[in-house]
Amino acid sequence: MADREPADRELMQRHVDGDPDAFGELVSRHRDRLWAVALRTLRDPDEAADALQDALVSAFRRAGSYRGDAAVTTWLHRIVVNACLDRARRQAVRRAQPLPDDDHHGAAGLSPTPRDAVESVAEDTARRDAVLTALRELAPEQRAALVLVDMEGYSVNEAAQILDCPAGTVKSRCSRGRAQLLPLLGAWAPGAADRAVMEPIPAEGRPNRTASRPSQPEQEVT
Repeated sequence: MADREPADRELMQRHVDGDPDAFGELVSRHRDRLWAVALRTLRDPDEAADALQDALVSAFRRAGSYRGDAAVTTWLHRIVVNACLDRARRQAVRRAQPLPDDDHHGAAGLSPTPRDAVESVAEDTARRDAVLTALRELAPEQRAALVLVDMEGYSVNEAAQILDCPAGTVKSRCSRGRAQLLPLLGAWAPGAADRAVMEPIPAEGRPNRTASRPSQPEQEVT
């Protein structure tokens, strides 16, 4: 008879009690969905990988603070979303700062796309990219709410637990975010906009450096 698969809460307790493998098993169980949330919230794979790694290290060290008032996966998502929101806010500040007059990196970084390549891009890929690009223009809190509810399929109440705010706030953020997305989607609005937001978006290639468990800190959680 196969061994029973331990529940998330059991793995969390094992980790707190000093089991060196429990946290890695817990993270591997939920890593793909945590990665998808980070990537869709930040869009930049490097930023998303850094945010996820920071979040996992934080979760590793703060495991003793988990009180069981929410599911372990909700607790993990909350830490990941907060790490992403911190980075998104810093990105917004950087974008708001004017570039120096002699900065040429932006122009140099833009290279024309071959005509054949443009014509070969599938419609669903173009729609996905349009949505993800438009999401970056929203306030970080609205972006996180839309990612959780419209892309990851969480209920409003579940998203409220992850974001640590009232359900009504999540509904308001989603409603305002959708309204702001419409003009940003250009040719994809209005008919395709709802389909684009609601359609699940496959996570892009995961950087190899996003490990299933973070490096052990110098002192273990007690």
